[in-house]
Amino acid sequence: MTFDTAGTEDTAGPAHAALVEQAAAAAAGVRGVAFLRPGLADRLRSVRHRPAHGDGSTGGTPAGVRMTRPDADGPWCVEIHVVALREARAVDVARAVRATVAHRLGALSAPQPAPRITVTVTGLV
Repeated sequence: MTFDTAGTEDTAGPAHAALVEQAAAAAAGVRGVAFLRPGLADRLRSVRHRPAHGDGSTGGTPAGVRMTRPDADGPWCVEIHVVALREARAVDVARAVRATVAHRLGALSAPQPAPRITVTVTGLV
């Protein structure tokens, strides 16, 4: 599966959203990750505006993942912010998230350059 991401400035398209969702799903599934850090909009949203199923998703971009592409030929720049479980070593969680997301995105957009992935562990629970 390949995504047409020709518009570098337009990161709100369906291809971009699909890549962000895949990166978020990959990161959230890593052992030792408690959850992806919610963004400011997620923190300010009132309880009555949250979905009924209670998973915290807002229908927009997933919390904790920011994905940009400076130019059409360059790699994606992926920033991921996670909160790790206290019993896991933060460095091991960050490395595992980075490897898992790189593998998932590489499988989705193989002919493109490998993404630059930065993982930050913002807290422990």
